[in-house]
Amino acid sequence: MGTLWYGAKVRTLETENDLHEAVYVEDGIIQDVGEKAELERTYSNRITEYHDISGGVIYPGFVDSHLHMIGHGEKLQRIDLSEITSVETLMHVLKKRAEELNKGEWLIAEGFNENLFTPAVVPHRSELDEITSEHPIVLTRVCRHAMLVNSYVLELAGINASTPDPPGGLIVKDTEGLPSGYLHDQAQEYVRDVMPDIDGDYLHSALTDSLNDLWSKGFTGAHTEDLNYYGDPDLTLQTFLNVIDGEKQKFRASLLVHHEVAGSLKEKGYTYGDLNNTIELGAVKVFADGALGGRTALLRQPYSDDPSTSGVAIYTRSQLSDIVREARKLEMPVAIHTIGDLALEYALDAIEENPVPAGLRDRLIHLQVTGPDLLNRLQKLPVVLDIQPRFVASDFPWVEERLGPERLEYGFAWKTYLDMGIACAGGSDAPIEPPDPLLGIHAAVTRRKPEENHKGYYPEQKLTLFEALRLFTTGSAQAISQEEEYGLIKKGYKADFTIFDHDLFDLSPDEWLNVQVKKTVVDNTVVYENQAAK
Repeated sequence: MGTLWYGAKVRTLETENDLHEAVYVEDGIIQDVGEKAELERTYSNRITEYHDISGGVIYPGFVDSHLHMIGHGEKLQRIDLSEITSVETLMHVLKKRAEELNKGEWLIAEGFNENLFTPAVVPHRSELDEITSEHPIVLTRVCRHAMLVNSYVLELAGINASTPDPPGGLIVKDTEGLPSGYLHDQAQEYVRDVMPDIDGDYLHSALTDSLNDLWSKGFTGAHTEDLNYYGDPDLTLQTFLNVIDGEKQKFRASLLVHHEVAGSLKEKGYTYGDLNNTIELGAVKVFADGALGGRTALLRQPYSDDPSTSGVAIYTRSQLSDIVREARKLEMPVAIHTIGDLALEYALDAIEENPVPAGLRDRLIHLQVTGPDLLNRLQKLPVVLDIQPRFVASDFPWVEERLGPERLEYGFAWKTYLDMGIACAGGSDAPIEPPDPLLGIHAAVTRRKPEENHKGYYPEQKLTLFEALRLFTTGSAQAISQEEEYGLIKKGYKADFTIFDHDLFDLSPDEWLNVQVKKTVVDNTVVYENQAAK
C-alpha cells in the first residue's frame, strides 16, 4: 500500500539545509518526510515496500524546462558535429559518412559551430559539393536556427539567385550574388519541404532513444517542443502517447504546441492540460527571433562585430500580438523564444496587450540580452524566464565581441533575474546543449566550461548551488504553474526523485561532473537504475 524510501540523504529543497532520512509515499504522492524510525512507527501498518538507497542523496525530480526530445533523439542517432573544431575535420567526417551511403541518400548531420573554427567562417556550399555530388547534404547549425546545404539541396529546394528571402528568414549570398548554401531561420523551410517524409517508426525510435538517455541523466520530466517539425502534428503527439504511456513508461512531459498547429490540434479535441498519467499539452510556442550565433537574434542596436545587421524579426510587433491573441482564444499561455532585447520588447508588448488566463503563467525562453526597462516590465507580469545556464559555457568568449560589454551587463544575467524576484526555470535546449542537469548546474554556479580555470564570465551573475538546483526543480514546476505538485520533496507532492551517489553540497563544482545517477524515479516507479552506482 505504501513505500518507504530511505538509506540516503533526503534534500527537500524547501530550504538550503532542509535534510531528512526517509520519505513515505502512497499512490504516487508523498505522505511524509522525516526520520526513518519515526516514519516506520507512524506508518507500520501501511508500509508494504522498502527502498534502501544505500548511500547518496535523494533530490526532487529534475525537469529540463526547455528542450526538443525528438530532436535530441535524432542527434543521438546522427553524426554529431558539435565538438568539431576545424573545417578540415568537418570535411573529413562528412566524406567518410558519404562513402557509407547509397546513391541519393540524404547526409544529415547535427550541430556544427563555426565559432570553434579558425577562422570562424561558415563553409561555402562549394566545399560541400567537393565531398559528393551524389547526396543531398544538410548540416544543422548548433543553434538550429540555421543550416548549411550543398548545391544538390539548393536545386531540390528551388533556391537560386532570384529566390526571395522569406519573412523571418535569410538566404545568405556569396560575393557573386549566388546562394552560399547558408540558410537562416524561416529560409530553412524551403529545404524542409523537400526532405524525406517522416514516418511513425522514425519518430518512435528517436523519442525512445531520447527518453532512455534523459532517464539515465536523472531527468524525471521535460518541457519539450516537437509538434511542428515532423509532418502531421497528430502523428507526433500520438508517438509521445505511445512511448510515454504513463503506466509502463513514465515521464512528466509537457508538450509545447507550436502556434501554427495549436488550432488544428484543438479541432481534433486536444486541449490544454493532461493527456494521460504523465503527459500534458502545454503552452503555445512562438519564435520572436533567431540566435546570436548566426546574428539573427533581434537587437535594439546593431551587432558590435557587424554593424550592418540588428538581427531578424520572425514576426512584426502586430503579428506577434495577433499570435498571442489567438493563443488566448484557446485559453492557453504562451512560451515565446526571445534571445535579443528587441525581441523581448516585442514579446512583452504582446503579452501585456493579451493577458494570460488567470492562474497560469507565460514563459519567455532564453533571454540572453535584456535591459533594465525590460526587466522592470517583467517584474509586473505572471511570467517565468526559461533560461539555459550552459549557454554561458558555450557562447563565451565569442559572444563578448558580438554584443560588446554594455549589453552584456544585462546579458546572460541569471542572478539579476532571481534577485529581482523573477521566477526562472532551467533547461538545456537539447539538442543545442547536452541535456545533463549536472552540466547545467555547473555552468550556473561557475559560469565557465568544466575544463577552464578562471573566476567565470561575469562572475557577479553566478548562482549558488541551491539556486541552481531549484532552476531544475521548483523553477520548472513554476513554468507550468504546478509548483504545488512538483519540485519539492514535501507532503502532497508527486513522488518524483533524482537520486545521485553523492550529494553535490559535499563536493566542489568540478567534482559534480563525476557524480553518477543511481536511480530515476517517476510516480514512485524506478524508471532507471544504474547498476554500476549501487
